[in-house]
Amino acid sequence: MLSRTVLKKASLFAKNNNATKLAVLRMYASFPPHSVIGMPALSPTMTQGGLAVWSKEIGDHLEPGCVLAEVETDKAQMDFEFQEEGFLAKVLVPEGSKDIPVNTPIAVYVEEEADVAAFKDFTVADAGGAKKAAPKEEAPKKEAPAAPKEEAPKKAAAAAAAPVSTSGRIFASPLAKVLALEHGIALKEVTPTGPNGRIVKADIEAFLASPKAKAAAAPAAPAPSASASYTDIPVTTMRSIIGKRLLESTQTIPSFIISSNINVAKLLKLRAALNQTSPVKLSVNDVLVKAITAAAKKVPEANSYWLEDQQVIRQFKNVDVSVAVATPTGLLTPIIKNAESKGLVEVSAEIKELVGRAKENKLKPEEFQGGTICISNLGMNSAVSMFTSIINPPQSTILAIGTINKVAVQDVASPNGFAFVEQMNITGTFDHRTIDGAKAADFMKALKTVVENPLELLL
Repeated sequence: MLSRTVLKKASLFAKNNNATKLAVLRMYASFPPHSVIGMPALSPTMTQGGLAVWSKEIGDHLEPGCVLAEVETDKAQMDFEFQEEGFLAKVLVPEGSKDIPVNTPIAVYVEEEADVAAFKDFTVADAGGAKKAAPKEEAPKKEAPAAPKEEAPKKAAAAAAAPVSTSGRIFASPLAKVLALEHGIALKEVTPTGPNGRIVKADIEAFLASPKAKAAAAPAAPAPSASASYTDIPVTTMRSIIGKRLLESTQTIPSFIISSNINVAKLLKLRAALNQTSPVKLSVNDVLVKAITAAAKKVPEANSYWLEDQQVIRQFKNVDVSVAVATPTGLLTPIIKNAESKGLVEVSAEIKELVGRAKENKLKPEEFQGGTICISNLGMNSAVSMFTSIINPPQSTILAIGTINKVAVQDVASPNGFAFVEQMNITGTFDHRTIDGAKAADFMKALKTVVENPLELLL
């Protein structure tokens, strides 16, 4: 019969929050009562991560809210805050480990400090980790290669029996020629099995599935010259996830761009006037965030999600602006939530605070995941006059902000017939599934109107 202490242990994880699933309680006859800590999911999209640093050592006391380790998620390196009380008895995964699936056993803790020593020889197998690796051993059970081995002699016999063209001409069906052309296959490398030595569609497909074709398709790593000097930088979990998502975005979203040159003379004057009395020094980007919220309220189609799994377009009434920030480990997008209801000073202070913590990898998942529309500003770099950005799904719009340039425009009131004005290029990338070209043009027009007449932000 289980003691009250053991029963109490069995409910330790019931109060664990949704974002951080710690582990499954396990009892073993050869070890004192203990709990296995699993790799936590510190973000909604995290399926695996890296264990950067252990903040506690074996034997250390653990209490709710203490930082047990620093975990590298798909977007940042975050603190893993432990939610139970006990003592760290065993570390199963060394710091620096990468690509650890969520819920994989990483450590063990006990309630009694005297039990720590009993776990000196505790292994991942004792925690049940060996069972998770079993699928790799099951693969050889499938004897799929046996079928091709039986078919190979038949194809070879058919090819041997087929008459060979003495003129050197290669016979192939029209469909086989098209497939070969699409995949860059030389017909002379394909073994024909069709009538009279003709190459048919099945021969091309068989060649594509062969090791020879796969080896030819795999690009070889370029060999550096003897005098080359270089550094190989390991791909972090965050950088890998960024790469996969950007590739997914460019391959699955039917995006289009609309660009506009906007006069920012009045915006700059308003900013200068406000900075004379504002407790927070306003930046051009702060004003643009507010301008984007005003335009999004006028054209809500740009402030929407495309939700493929639910087959709906979710159009938001609130405007949560994601602000792209370059950090040492990659791009993060901290969010100014409900920006439409905040003043310029509040928006500016919030951006500065979030950007500071983003560069230190101290943001919480909810502070950089989500957002309804995005802004990416490279205008502080005077060399960037115009660029385009990649949409961050499920968002439908991202605005790319270029630098401010002085441009000559016609001015009949000027003695020379022209005048110099300060212009900025803003280029919007839109998801055509959510917003059509005409509506995107309406959004850019609304944005241009607000930026060129910033006093409209007061309305």
